[in-house]
Amino acid sequence: MIEQLYLDSAITRLSYYKMLGDKTMEQLTGEQLHWQPDGEPNSIYLIIKHLSGNMLSRWTDFLTSDGEKPWRDRDTEFEEAEASKENILDLWEKGWTCMINALSALQPADLEKTIFIRNEPHFVIDAVNRQLCHVPHHVGQIVYIGKMIRKENWQSLSIPKGHSQDFNREKFGK
Repeated sequence: MIEQLYLDSAITRLSYYKMLGDKTMEQLTGEQLHWQPDGEPNSIYLIIKHLSGNMLSRWTDFLTSDGEKPWRDRDTEFEEAEASKENILDLWEKGWTCMINALSALQPADLEKTIFIRNEPHFVIDAVNRQLCHVPHHVGQIVYIGKMIRKENWQSLSIPKGHSQDFNREKFGK
């Protein structure tokens, strides 16, 4: 059934982005998770607070309550505060667990149901698509900031620059 393939694919794609975030944070210290470039860009910690807040709000009681919960205070997600690396990783895991569990519980017929986000109706499939756009956007920011911090010590999460031919040779015998 194509609907189940879609749900499985969404979970697989989102899990891939979680892995990118996990591997980035493994390379960083707690202090580095709070680092911000000049100007007003967010630290990795703030991005994680925002992602976790979004995931918890959107995916808690996903089919039965508005995705913008009254208990969510989105503005505070962008306020720097003391947090250890362990606390930051716990926040990250809490959001991901909520979202993946909710997605895993969906049935193919649920994709056509209507849910609400900020009182605006969405088909479930559209709400899933929103996450498939929102999450990679912010994980890309996390990875980019990680690369800025680590510079030449960055451990590539993909094929390192200048090593595509090596990869192809190893993978495909070319």
